[in-house]
Order: sequence, then C-alpha cells, then structure tokens
Amino acid sequence: MTARQLRLTLPATAENVLVVRQAVAGLGEALGLSEQRIADLKTVTTEACNNVVLHAYDGVPGPLDVVATPTDEHLEIEIADHGHGFRPRASETGESTLGLGLPLIAALSDSFEVSGEAGAGSRTTMRFSYVPTSYSRNGTSEQAPTELDLRITPGAMVKPVLARIMGVLAARADFSVDRLADTVLLGDAVSSSGGAEFADGDVGLSIREQKGTLDVTVGPLVDGAGERLLAEMDVPGGGSLRTLARSMEVTRREMPEGETAEFLVFEVAR
Repeated sequence: MTARQLRLTLPATAENVLVVRQAVAGLGEALGLSEQRIADLKTVTTEACNNVVLHAYDGVPGPLDVVATPTDEHLEIEIADHGHGFRPRASETGESTLGLGLPLIAALSDSFEVSGEAGAGSRTTMRFSYVPTSYSRNGTSEQAPTELDLRITPGAMVKPVLARIMGVLAARADFSVDRLADTVLLGDAVSSSGGAEFADGDVGLSIREQKGTLDVTVGPLVDGAGERLLAEMDVPGGGSLRTLARSMEVTRREMPEGETAEFLVFEVAR
C-alpha cells in the first residue's frame, strides 16, 4: 500500500456496495471534497460496483476489489473483479446494452477507463479532480470545457459503451433529439473498426465538450487507418455519415514519446 491509499476486498453483494459507498465518502470527506463532489463520487462508485455484482459472477459472490488513491491532482478509484469481465447484456430488443452505469460514470467523473476480457475479470478506473468543472442547468459549460479520455478493450462492449457515452454527452450539451441520434451514429461508425486499427491495440477516444459542441479525437491509429475509417462511413447508394459532423479530417500529432501518430478528428455541433 502506498503512503495514502484505501484498499478493500469483500464479496460482491448488493449489501457490500453500501460499505464501499460509505468508505469512499469518508475518504472524500478526509480530502476536503465538497458535498456535491462526494455525492458524485458515491454515485459512480455505486454504479461501478453494481456492474460487478450483477454481471461478474453469475449470482455467486466472488471478490470485489476497490483501490482508492489520492494524488496531488485527483482521486483515482479502481473497481475490479475476477469473474467474466465487463459484459454487455441483452435488452428486451435483443441488442447489447450496459444500462445507465457507464453514462453516469462518464458524466460525473473527469475521466475513466474500462478494461478486461471474457474470463479474465474487468477493471473500471475513475478519476475525480479536486476542483470539478462547473455546468449550468442546460449542460453548457460555464468554466473550462470538459475532456473525457476513454480506452476500451476491443470486442462486443465497444459499440454499446460508445453509443451510450456519446449519447449522454450530446444530451448534456443540449443537442436536439435528431442531433443526438446523429452523434450516436458517428460513435457506431467508429466502433466498427477493430483493435488492429489502433496503434496500441485498444480503442481510444478523447471527447472534448464545450459551447454546444463535441470535439472527438479517435486514436492513436496505425498508418492508413484514418482513411479506412472514413471509407467505412460511406453509405451504399451514395452519401456518407461524415456529413453528420461539422468537420472531419485525418491528422498526425506528436506523441509523448516524440513520435507522430495518426488520428481521426471530428466535431459535432448541436
């Protein structure tokens, strides 16, 4: 354990979700977080833990691991299981869905990551800055824009995760119903590519929300993947999903290691 860290391991049951909820609330109080920030922290922790309780062990409680680590800039909460992994479940319409948990996590945390694969467990990591961005009632940013960084292991969960995240961010930015649907369609187009198109094997996106727009950066991609993504947006008979975005282009950017990589960048406006 580090100098400042909370660790919990307990059976993944509904009753124990309350224990975890109170533990992180106490940590938030010790760190001096506001009441609203603590409420957000409790909500997203509950959602992440509920995903483990409902899906990881088929009703037979296995271990639920919680690690909370305060840094100088933010509080990081990690929720992990050792079961089936983070699996979409079938809805009444037969489509895969992850319910409302991930959209809530996306809306209330500053960034989060979901990783895992079938049979190897799942891990949800969420970060909360100590001074959160403030929003008006209609969802428009009053201060600095919010940026969400997302990395997802390729597989069946990519499409439902992206669809719901893009949908909730579009709704929060006060998009009309039609523009919200357009945004979800663009998320579906991005999710159609496999992990082989991404330089590090994981589907990676950065979504920046500001002044009624969503600026989406997809990547880093392998060379040529950006053009292939654009081609896959063409609709049989003419037309392209690209027209749903205000702008869309393939660009190269410098990486922290000093090398450059390819990215697909587009903007969606309400």
